[in-house]
Amino acid sequence: MTTVTRPRRPVGELLREWRQSRRMSQLDLSIETGISTRHLSFVETGRSRPSPELILRLAEQLDIPLADRNTILLAGGHAPAYPRHELDDPELAPVRAAVRQILDGHSPYPAALVDQHWHLVEANPAIALFTEGAAPHLLTPPVNVLRLILHPDGMAPRIRNLPEWRAHLLVRLRQQATTTNDDALYELLEELRGYPGGTATTGPAAGIVVPLRYRDLSFFSTTTLFGTPLDVTVAGLAVEAFFPADPTTAEALRALSHP
Repeated sequence: MTTVTRPRRPVGELLREWRQSRRMSQLDLSIETGISTRHLSFVETGRSRPSPELILRLAEQLDIPLADRNTILLAGGHAPAYPRHELDDPELAPVRAAVRQILDGHSPYPAALVDQHWHLVEANPAIALFTEGAAPHLLTPPVNVLRLILHPDGMAPRIRNLPEWRAHLLVRLRQQATTTNDDALYELLEELRGYPGGTATTGPAAGIVVPLRYRDLSFFSTTTLFGTPLDVTVAGLAVEAFFPADPTTAEALRALSHP
């Protein structure tokens, strides 16, 4: 049996693609990093082999995700700079403890931990408010939170402002896909765009934030990220927390937590 391996792309080509995706010229990047345009040109064309320090300097300025920084380092013949631990590894015990504290402390309001592809990693009991009534195939791990929300067999039929909320999520996902150049996110975006749900009209928002009007309740959401992560797994984690947008919702959630 013959094993076919995907050829590794040149380090200069990868750096050039990230620079172009950030809509920066070589001159722009040169000014921001203090590296001459001549040197940048030599690196991108393969005439100069960049050091790991140079790669990381450029990657920081271009805001390249940690996993892709490792890929570029490997392409340049260097060792990866950022570890990738599993969430249940001992090294990430402080992270797990912090997440658990956030999720538990947010009760009786719903909160969930998601990874970089919007898979549900962990949640507090209040998240059952959103999963109740969803089709079993959407709740089979790995559960994709955006698919659960927008799928017609998921939360979508119970979202009263579905066109508005759908537009908000699709814009957010598109921005994330563009920032990370992640093929999996682009594929998810195309899938979600194919779901029914209507299109929200553009114009100034009527309130302070885009609300989620779910059944007879109203929420607004916040996203919490880990500051200055140095682990690939941690860099992709986010806590999505929902808060009551009105006193009626707050009272209803408190009542549900103390039947």
